[in-house]
Parts: sequence; C-alpha cells; structure tokens
Amino acid sequence: MATSSIGPGFLTQTTVFTQQLAASFAFVILISLILDVFAQMNVWRIIAVSGLRGQEIANKVLPGLGVFLAVLIVMGGLAFNIGNIAGAGLGLNAMLGIQPITGAIISAAFAIFIFIVKEAGKAMDRIAQAAGFVMILLMMYVALSTSPPVGEALANTVKPEKISILAIVTLVGGTVGGYITFAGGHRLLDAGIKGIDSLPEVTKSSIMGITVTGIMRIALFLAVLGVVSQGLAIDPDNPPASVFQLAVGDIGYKIFGVIMWAAAVTSVVGAAYTSVSFIRSFSPALEKYHNWVIILFILVSTATFALVGRPVKVLLLVGALNALILPLSLGTLLIAAYKKNIVGDYKHPLWLTITGAFVVMIMGCLGIMTLFEQLPLLFK
Repeated sequence: MATSSIGPGFLTQTTVFTQQLAASFAFVILISLILDVFAQMNVWRIIAVSGLRGQEIANKVLPGLGVFLAVLIVMGGLAFNIGNIAGAGLGLNAMLGIQPITGAIISAAFAIFIFIVKEAGKAMDRIAQAAGFVMILLMMYVALSTSPPVGEALANTVKPEKISILAIVTLVGGTVGGYITFAGGHRLLDAGIKGIDSLPEVTKSSIMGITVTGIMRIALFLAVLGVVSQGLAIDPDNPPASVFQLAVGDIGYKIFGVIMWAAAVTSVVGAAYTSVSFIRSFSPALEKYHNWVIILFILVSTATFALVGRPVKVLLLVGALNALILPLSLGTLLIAAYKKNIVGDYKHPLWLTITGAFVVMIMGCLGIMTLFEQLPLLFK
C-alpha cells in the first residue's frame, strides 16, 4: 500500500505544493495523514472482518454496486498505470541514460517477472519492502543535505501561515484514493489474514503503511523546503528532479532516477495487482488465471504509453472520477460494518464510524466539485 501510493504523482505533488506553501505545507501533511489513517483503518478492518474483497462487500450492500465500483477502480488503475510506466521510464533515463520508452519497456518486463515467479505474492511483498527502504534512506540523505529550516516547519505544523484545501484533498486522494486504500486490505486477505482475531495485526499494518508514506512525504518536503529557503529556482518542467540536482549536484539527479524508478515500478505492480483483485471474483476463470490477467494489465498500460503516450483527456476524466472513489467505497464499507450478513457479530467502533463518515463527507463534496471542474475540459 505504501509503495503503491508513492509514485511519480506523489513526488511531483509534494514538490509543487511545497513550492507554493513553503513551511505551511507541514500542516497539510499532518491533516492529510490523520484523514488517511481514519480512511484506511476503517476499510482494512471491515475487509478483514468480512473476509470479502471491496467489490464483494459492495455487492452485498447493494446488488450491482460492486460491479460499478470495480469498473471505476479498473479504469483509474489502468489510466494511472500509464503514468506509472512513464515514470519508470523517466527514472531509468535519469539513472542510466536509457531512452524513456525503452526504460518503460524494461520496467514493465521487471514488473511482469514478479507475477511469473511461483510465489508471486511473497516476491511482490519483498520487492515493495526493499524499494520502500531504499527510497526512504535516499530521500532522508537528500533532505539532510539541503539543511531545511526544521524549526519553522514544526511551528507551521500546528500554526500554519496559510492553508490549502486543494493540497489536503490532493494528498488524501493520492495516498488512500482510488485503488490504493484497497491494495493492502486485499493483499492481507490473499495472505490469509482475516477474521476478528486478526484485527490487531490489521490495525498495526494499516497504520504502518500510512507511517511509511508519511516519512517519505516529510523527507521530500524537507528536501524541497531546504532548496526553496535558499532561494534556488526549481525547474517547472521537472520539479522533483530539479530539487535533487540542486540539493546534491549531478549525483542528486542519479538519486532522483533511483527513487523515481523504485516509486514508479512498485506503483505499477500495486495498481495492476489491486485493479485485477476487483474483477477476479466475478468469474472462476479470472480467479484461476488472475496472475496472467495482471500481466495483461501491465502489457496494455505499457503498449499505450509506448504507442500513444499519456492520453491527457482520459487522465483528466479518470482523475475526476478517482476523487469520488474514496467516499463511495468508504461510505459503502461503513454501511457494511453494520450488516450482520457481512460482518456477523462484529461491533465496529463508534469513533471509527464517526471519523470515517467525516472523511466521506469532506472527500465527497470536494470530489464532486473536482468532477464538475474537470468535465468541461474534456470538450475543449
């Protein structure tokens, strides 16, 4: 889940918002992490207790709703996977000088290899953990190299000079929006971790996932803040790469390549795995051959990038729809938490219901606003 949320968009969003808000972005990170934890704890607990995947729960709440949710998830996962593949190509370009399209194809082959090996699930877990560890270490090194004003950042965490609602919504959507919040929940099910007895482990895992994402976000924020506070100009065409280069010179550009590639390729794996997990229960054939469906998903994403590039209008529409997936999925699961035919005798904590409903209302309102803003752009 953590490495799924840390993708090319994560790196760019964090850099751009830090440029705009400077030390005040610390407050945005704090609020978004709190909302992320509320959303993720609710989703993972209900999935674990029911022993069902998100679409199966939704279909039990309202017949057909699971199919609708699955369509949204797969559309979003496929469109954003094109961006992840592109990011992997750019990462190898920065790291080794390989052409982006060639780098994207090599990265796709690496991702596909994970699902060809016999123990695909364990391989995916180990590679994600290793990639996350490397990304955090490199990011912390770059953050320390820029000598950021940590005191100013800490002060703005609780008393910001300016607040951006858009930044909060974007960060929440990028961390637990769309398919991402289900990535870990579905992986736990596939690993056999489910039922009421597993809740302590599920809760610990959900918080750990958000914590890893938060550490990475804070380290990148401090790196950018250090560069901005020195008055250095960040290249608007590639903000994250520019920050790394300004921070530690040419070696910084290579470090950016490693982080970008690790972030992108783990997001490719996470998006493909989770998107297919939303349709595999609809047919015995899909269930039996789900690894091959995942590989097909990665191949389609790669071919689209290699032949067409990133379809901007499709990404705009899916981006708007993605903003609605979290409130729809979380709202559905909160209803499911009170249905005995789904969760049995399990009693969902009231404080989680209240905080989850709060996230649903905030993200629902702002998601609808985003949808109405983006739809007119499709017809220009």
